[in-house]
Amino acid sequence: MKILGRANSSNVQKVLWAADECGLTYTRQDIGGAFGGNDQPWYRALNPNGVVPTIDDAGYVLWESNSIVRYLGASYGPPGFWPADPKARGHAERWMDWQLSTIQSGMTTVFWGLIRTPEAQRDHAAIEAARVATGALWARLDRYLADAPYVAGPDFTIGDIPVGVMVYRWLNLPLRRDDLPETPHLRAWYNRLTQRPAYRQHIMIEMT
Repeated sequence: MKILGRANSSNVQKVLWAADECGLTYTRQDIGGAFGGNDQPWYRALNPNGVVPTIDDAGYVLWESNSIVRYLGASYGPPGFWPADPKARGHAERWMDWQLSTIQSGMTTVFWGLIRTPEAQRDHAAIEAARVATGALWARLDRYLADAPYVAGPDFTIGDIPVGVMVYRWLNLPLRRDDLPETPHLRAWYNRLTQRPAYRQHIMIEMT
């Protein structure tokens, strides 16, 4: 299997984490960001959107990070990682979709504003507004996790991966602790994720 995409991309990180949870052997090629290549014809032939990641699994090409995580879980995952029961899988997949539809926008504003934008060019009003709104959204997940150790219930699943990537960034951005809402259940879930070797390897890295 080939995974195309730079390791500091949150979307690529989802795929790397999922691949390791599935015990897969793969190679990764730096594409996108400072490495470029995603505008090249050969890459656009694989992924017409020109973004990362893309995988090539023995000739089966797939893009869109959450779709790739689903594919890896269904094809190669250990028992329970891709829940066979449709209701359990629905619990997992709704949080995957929530990451894209609900939490992603504010996280992008805060992350890019604080990490990838020079100080002199930062829109502090936009960052602050996004911080407040995003904190309220994380509090929603915190309330849910009061009754469940993982986002789909008692077991670690594909659903934990997209939001798990985002929560590392949220809790480790250069923000004061007082700027974050009290989310003890979210932090307990995060602490459980940090015990997973693949999470430590691919997600708990310097944010650039």
